[in-house]
Amino acid sequence: MAAPRIQLLARDNGAGLSRDMALLAAALGEAGAAVGTTALPHRGRVSEWLTRARLAARAPAFDLTLMLERVRPEFARAARRNVLVPNPEYFRARDRAALACVEEAWVKTRHAERLFATLGMPVHYIGFTSRDRRDPSVPRRHAFFHGPGRSNNKGTAALLKLWAAHPEWPTLTVAWRRKHIDLGTLPANVRLTREHLDDDAYRQLQNAHRFHLCPSQTEGYGHYLVEAMSCGAVVVTLDAEPMNELVTAERGVLVPATATGSQDLATLYGFDDADMARAIERCVAMPETEAAMLGAAARDWYDAERAAFAERLKALLAAV
Repeated sequence: MAAPRIQLLARDNGAGLSRDMALLAAALGEAGAAVGTTALPHRGRVSEWLTRARLAARAPAFDLTLMLERVRPEFARAARRNVLVPNPEYFRARDRAALACVEEAWVKTRHAERLFATLGMPVHYIGFTSRDRRDPSVPRRHAFFHGPGRSNNKGTAALLKLWAAHPEWPTLTVAWRRKHIDLGTLPANVRLTREHLDDDAYRQLQNAHRFHLCPSQTEGYGHYLVEAMSCGAVVVTLDAEPMNELVTAERGVLVPATATGSQDLATLYGFDDADMARAIERCVAMPETEAAMLGAAARDWYDAERAAFAERLKALLAAV
């Protein structure tokens, strides 16, 4: 049987979507598919019209197009079947209006599985994975790290405010490339890096810190949580979907969450300062044996989910 021809379609945003596309391409290739990637710039009306006109006259070049995050009806003719791999927090009204051009959704979380099933479309849970960031050669400190990248929905501002109220806490290292946000005067026990770090420098930070603070308001998957788990770190996150699918009390530290609003299909969550303070102080006092146990369980989960993701893709490709 010939290898299925698959096109991956997503905006090349230099962040989560670009990472998703690379990881999915690698996993599909290992599962036996012939994979091509189409990295899109920001979508504009003229480029949409030109793409639609070019593809309309062609026979399908692919067996399957996987549309990451957004429905792209202008590419629907490029494949015999079209599948959406969504992020609920970026599922716009225009995507819902264009759902007729995709046959089904392949979802990364059980949270997304429930949300998209309510839209009346076939849904298959595939899970996902993240890059393996573990580097055992890096000495690990009983210290705190928060790496939200460029995102503004990782609870960063709330964490900085909380740290300012606790000068007795150890240093929090933050790598946040979000521009045009005035953070005012930072407390002495916060070390903030706002410039781009190369991959080696960032990986060093991931492995050097025992505790990773990841109080996301929502997640499409949660790469910065899962990368931390791959390092065997103790992840502190909110006890809300989908974050608590990845991190449980057996492999991390959960903080009570409160719904604060919504973003497209996703619910946004926040934390009470007193609850987060208790979680931080638990980590500060945590014996090394407990931290190592939680970190080892996180790494075990990462290995198991990475293998299960590959098997789920193989099963779906068999149907293709």
